[in-house]
Amino acid sequence: MALVQKKLVQKKRAQSKFVQYKALLMKDVRQELRTREMLTSMVVYALLVLTIYGAALAQVGDTLQVVSFAGGLLWALIIFTSLLGLNRSFSHETESGCLEGILLAPIDRAVVFLAKATSNLLFLIAVEVVVIPLFFLFFLSGAQLAATTPMIVLPLLVGTVGVAGVGTLLSTMTIDTRGRDVLLAILFIPVAFPLLYACVSATTVAFMGVEGTFGTFWSSCGMAAAYDVIMIAAAWGLYEFALDA
Repeated sequence: MALVQKKLVQKKRAQSKFVQYKALLMKDVRQELRTREMLTSMVVYALLVLTIYGAALAQVGDTLQVVSFAGGLLWALIIFTSLLGLNRSFSHETESGCLEGILLAPIDRAVVFLAKATSNLLFLIAVEVVVIPLFFLFFLSGAQLAATTPMIVLPLLVGTVGVAGVGTLLSTMTIDTRGRDVLLAILFIPVAFPLLYACVSATTVAFMGVEGTFGTFWSSCGMAAAYDVIMIAAAWGLYEFALDA
């Protein structure tokens, strides 16, 4: 009897946490759909970065050269755009005083992390769906792309998950700091460098499609996935201290 009651209590707690997670996630989604501040600013910033890329690469006539470092360009675009979005991920909570209400409510801090990381992930994916086709149109439309190019979806997905998870923790740590835009970049770039290195490597292999290099692709994707598991688990455990601080 005691075992049954214990299982019922655990089930109710799990349901309660899921309800909290869903409520927090829908709050972020509804807020963004109503204002579109984060998505709009990220897309505009990405377009500006693409414009700078166009000016910098205007004298590169060989499309093969562009393909060889397109993976690095693409991930630089994603990282810089993500930093802008992550900086704004808590803007509504801090400006409206919603964050204090969340802290006072009996909500598990891990649930807050999961909801915010999920919303950041959804917004990053939405921006990538718009920006990546533009990247191909502007810089790779005249190139002979390899048949393996669609494989870039895997490192993009794994990398975006890691960026959203780690970025959520670091953006929380810099909420009330001076120059939080710069501080987040200073913290994020070194922490995310292993993930960035692995994703650029896998993306470049997919773009080039050279035989004998796909072992590098899978090992790089595995490295990125391992990074995601380790760092998101660490962020999950540390989030309570970051948020309460």
